[in-house]
Amino acid sequence: MAVSRRAFFQSVGLGAAAGVFWPLPTRSQPLLFEAFDRDQNDALMRLNSNENPYGPSPKVTEAIRAAVGNANRYARVEYPSLIEQVANVNHVKPEQVLLGCGSTEILRMAAFAFLGSAKPLIQGSPTFEGIEHYARAVGSQVISVSLTPKFSHDLDGMLVHAKSSSGLVYICNPNNPTASLTPRKDLEDFIDRLPSSMLVVIDEAYHHYAGESGMYASFIEHPLADKRVIVTRTFSKVYSLAGLRLGYAVASPETVQQMQRFATQDSINAIITRAASAALADSQALTESVQRNENDRQEFFNQAMARSVKPIDSHANFVMMNTFHPADDVIAHFRSNRILIGRRFSPMDTYIRISLGRPEEMQAFWKTWDTLPWAKNFMHH
Repeated sequence: MAVSRRAFFQSVGLGAAAGVFWPLPTRSQPLLFEAFDRDQNDALMRLNSNENPYGPSPKVTEAIRAAVGNANRYARVEYPSLIEQVANVNHVKPEQVLLGCGSTEILRMAAFAFLGSAKPLIQGSPTFEGIEHYARAVGSQVISVSLTPKFSHDLDGMLVHAKSSSGLVYICNPNNPTASLTPRKDLEDFIDRLPSSMLVVIDEAYHHYAGESGMYASFIEHPLADKRVIVTRTFSKVYSLAGLRLGYAVASPETVQQMQRFATQDSINAIITRAASAALADSQALTESVQRNENDRQEFFNQAMARSVKPIDSHANFVMMNTFHPADDVIAHFRSNRILIGRRFSPMDTYIRISLGRPEEMQAFWKTWDTLPWAKNFMHH
């Protein structure tokens, strides 16, 4: 029987035996996703980039196959209909939607539109660094404020740097790399206290994995009446289309127009337009993908508990945990065993980030973990 994460945190250190493999969760219904093997030329197990390890649903896969014949065409004809579909799914107007080549292009457009030498970027630390690189490219000062001890954004600390500034605040929620949440109520209060010249980018790349609760609610599905808020989403995670690159923003029409000026011409390709359209229409596959991740995440915590390991509570498709040893050494150990995990994220230099893989991949992860020289003594930490 699966153990809840709440029970897990109450149970760590109560004599769980390290090295014990618990049975994998059973499935009462067949999954909607096609089984597939890693490329035989790819000898490395990839648990490092927060990708969806199961691949697109059959309907999306078929759409990709059908779209290959249009690879010689620009996607200009399909572009407006995809915008309208994204708008309909999110219950907003088409003029509020902006597409990009992955959500990273959306972040670039926001940086180029609203930052500059006198306009800082304020962000948490550690967090996803995409927008930071673009901010530096336009000459902005990047102000990074450490997360709180509970791994939420230190909104009071961020507010100190935004008192009389224009520019951007970037908040990834759930946060990458910690998979942690910043409470919705705190974010609303924070935005309300920001200067009117400060815009806020809420990165919801992992939204579907977070669920809705008193602590979390999307700024798309539960919007604020505030034109300063820009929300970004991606097709890379729950829809398993990272390799085809598509993201989008939902913002005010005026903000979308300002960002659109910095879009790369024809950055949306003819294959992803068809694939994304099929993914948005396949609601059953979306539900299955979320449930599968929840099961895999729970099993990860079960295995961690058996070894007296206490990860940060995860609201995404990856987990971060303290090894109490240099992260670079742990990463190198897994790399020597042909497993890639996330890189070191300063200042959390003893933490590692593990993207959730398929059950057999996670078995290999824990088997390799158990060969760490100090793994059997981990309960003493």
